[in-house]
Formats: sequence, structure tokens, C-alpha cells
Amino acid sequence: MKSYNVAVVGATGAVGNEMIRVLEDRNFPVKELTLLASERSLGVEIDFHGKAIPVKVLDENSFAGIDIGLFSAGGSVSERYAPVAAAAGCVAIDNTSAFRMTPEIPLIVPEVNPEAIAQYRNKGIIANPNCSTIQMVVALKPIHDAARIRRIVVSTYQAVSGTGKKAITELAEQTRALMSCQEIQVKVYPHQIAFNCLPHIDVFLDNGYTKEEMKMVNETKKIFNDPSIAVTATTVRVPVFYGHSESVNIETEKKITAEEVKKLLAAAPGVKLVDNPKENSYPLAIYAAGQDDTFVGRIREDESIPNGINMWVVADNIRKGAATNAVQIAEVLIRDYL
Repeated sequence: MKSYNVAVVGATGAVGNEMIRVLEDRNFPVKELTLLASERSLGVEIDFHGKAIPVKVLDENSFAGIDIGLFSAGGSVSERYAPVAAAAGCVAIDNTSAFRMTPEIPLIVPEVNPEAIAQYRNKGIIANPNCSTIQMVVALKPIHDAARIRRIVVSTYQAVSGTGKKAITELAEQTRALMSCQEIQVKVYPHQIAFNCLPHIDVFLDNGYTKEEMKMVNETKKIFNDPSIAVTATTVRVPVFYGHSESVNIETEKKITAEEVKKLLAAAPGVKLVDNPKENSYPLAIYAAGQDDTFVGRIREDESIPNGINMWVVADNIRKGAATNAVQIAEVLIRDYL
């Protein structure tokens, strides 16, 4: 099997660390791995297949000889360096929001729209969707193919790891402080996150939605290549370390029963059906953490409308919601295009 030179940009961050683990877990054919970050990380070493690899400082010359670049260092870094990588002949797979809605750049979830990866030739860049969007469309794709979804109403319950390492630390420290009757420190979020829920992810926009909510709206339409789908979202940050949960309600054009949905999802790629309420069996964030599948359960017909389905969708936001999805894109890229 041919092997490839791979770079991870933002290698010392939460998602960057996970990208390295996923490359190793999935035995991606890496010829040479280059780890890139800011000057703050110079001297750090990260293990890959038993070898300590030093982190290098990202600059304009970092992508010479690199075949695939996995980017997760923030939107401003991607905006500057993904085009540099592409110009050097490296295909940039970007985990930030920088290019998701650029028409010429494909927005990919391999279980949903792998054929769109061919569009990477336009700019040399492939966009990885928002974590909450990824798990939702993985669960909805088989239903959309069978009965065509007309409307989606989603409420999310998103883990702090979606914000990064500092948020993980803040939740842990606030929890310890509260359990010890000590004063808490609020730094990352505008309010206490421990034992609390914040209906506020990213900045608020003029329409009253947050940027995170509108990401779900716009990205879903682009991934499904169907601007007619009506989508509305409420995104909430909850005191969970890893794993986003979602309550998803859909209205379909064609009638589909809960049992039909269960059969579809039981056979769907990337989906694990966990749906036995009598045994208290349903998707939980603690079980999804560290896993690559999207877990779906609580599937039932919406009795308030003729063609409605409710479901509960859970996935590890750092794995499937970011790192794994990016590596899966790279797998399709080398299999079908490179």
C-alpha cells in the first residue's frame, strides 16, 4: 500500500492530539508525520506508533513534500495557511469554520456525501463540518434517502471539550471547588458551567440565533445539497466532558414509521442503534466517548404531526465530530483520488 506524508496543524490542541491518535488507531498509511503548531509548542514531543515526534513551528515553508494536511488550529490559522498548503500540492482538510460555506470547497461527511470530495480539486481544500452537524446528518442521511426530510428541529447538549482544553480544565476545577465549598473561577464561559446549562454557544447574531445554531442550519443544507430543507436549532453547553447529545425532530415528505427508521439505521454506515427503552438502553455520552460511531436511540413517531419522527443522537465530538471525520475524509481521498 502506498503511504503518504501527513501534517497535523494544531497538533498540541485537543483535536490535534486526537487526530494523531485516530491516524494511529485506523492504521492510516503514514510515510512521515509532521506535527505543526505555534512557537509556544516548540520542543514538545508527541508519541506516534511508539516514536516521539517533535513539534515544529508552523510557517510558510511547512508544507513542502506534504501530501495531506489536517488542520485544527483555529479559523485564522486555516485562512492563512490552508491556501499555502494547497499551493504546495498538499490537500488541506480543515476542521475550522473558515471554508465550510465557500461554494467551491466541499463540506464532507464520508457516510453522507463522499462523492463531493472530488471538488477538492477546485481549491485544494476540503472542509470538515461542525461537530454537532456531523453526527446529526450521519443519523438523518438514510431517512432522507428513504422519505425525504422537509424540516429538522434540533436541540443540542454539547460537551465542554468542544471549546477546547481550557474549558475541560474549567469544568473540572469548578466541580472540585463547588464540592469543596470553595469559590469558583469563571474564565472560559460567561457563566458557571459546572452543574449548569448555558443556552449560548459562540456569539449571538442579529436574528437572535447563535453562530453555532446557524452553522447547523447552513451546513446541513450544503451537505445534503438541498437548500429547501427547513432547519432550526437551539444549541446548549452542558457540564459533560466528552460527547454531544442531540434531540432531533424531523418531518418527512413521505410517511415512515419508527420501526422502518430503526431498520434503516441498524444497517447504516457509522451508526450504532441503541434503542431498547424497556431495558433503559439508549445512547449516553459516557458510552460514546472515545468511540467513532454515531449512536441513535429513543426513536419514536411524533404524534403531533402526520409524518414526524423523534430521536436522540449522541457522538464523541472530538472523535467523530472532528478528528475521525477528518481522517475518514483522508481515507476516501487516498482511496479514490490520490
